[in-house]
Amino acid sequence: MPRSFHVHLVSDATGETINSVMRACLVQFEDTDVTEHSWSLVRTPGQMDRALAGIKQNPGLVLYTIVNDRLREQLVAGCRTLQVPVVPVLEPVMNAMAAHFGQKARGQSGRQHELDAEYFDRIEAMNFALAHDDGQSSRSYNEADVILVGVSRSSKTPTCIYLANRGIKCANVPIVPNCPLPPELFLVKKPLIVGLTKDASHLVQIRRNRLQMIARDEDTDYVELSVVREEVATARRLCTEHGWPVIDVTRRSIEETAATILQMLQNHRDGNTPPAGEVAVSK
Repeated sequence: MPRSFHVHLVSDATGETINSVMRACLVQFEDTDVTEHSWSLVRTPGQMDRALAGIKQNPGLVLYTIVNDRLREQLVAGCRTLQVPVVPVLEPVMNAMAAHFGQKARGQSGRQHELDAEYFDRIEAMNFALAHDDGQSSRSYNEADVILVGVSRSSKTPTCIYLANRGIKCANVPIVPNCPLPPELFLVKKPLIVGLTKDASHLVQIRRNRLQMIARDEDTDYVELSVVREEVATARRLCTEHGWPVIDVTRRSIEETAATILQMLQNHRDGNTPPAGEVAVSK
């Protein structure tokens, strides 16, 4: 039977950072039932008092991202009184950076959400991904950083959106049986072109679910296993013919696929052309 715990996430900003850390760590612990308490935008002593009152009501591990010294000391002292463990998520990294850079951190909360050039690059990349989804706007493919090609339901669109959130301009082009690819795809010089593929059986399952969601008849070659296997094989051959590396995303998360593409993009920009064929992705 799973054991139950309370975990409090205290942040002086939106809590996005600490939530990401929490999720990344929590998946490593099975048979654990965690009740999460979020205390975000804690920027005054009064707001910290309310967070501490909540921690007292449901004692448990406290994780925090607080950059203001006075508020941090208030939280740590309060947790010491309540005898609950308290962990500074950012402090080890901030201290290491301060020592390495020879510069003290500003101690200003929420700076990662300022409307800087990087923010507007992400917005531009998101607009680009939406405008170039599913083979659209082929005339401007050469403006892309990455172009993903693959058969239907091979995670092209969600991977593009994830990369756009990292500021990468990404287009995607479906490989559809008996439909020629846009000629502009074969003329681009700048973008990295990557093929995405999935196990045929897995694709059939995903496609069946998709047809059920949109109330479409499932009696179609779109979900016929032998046809889908040939479709996948044809797409692989196409990528090999044009020297495009291929990533099998069958058992990969969007984040893992995107991380591999980002590594490949860096090599591409450095002039190191990735070899054609399937890319080995370490777990």
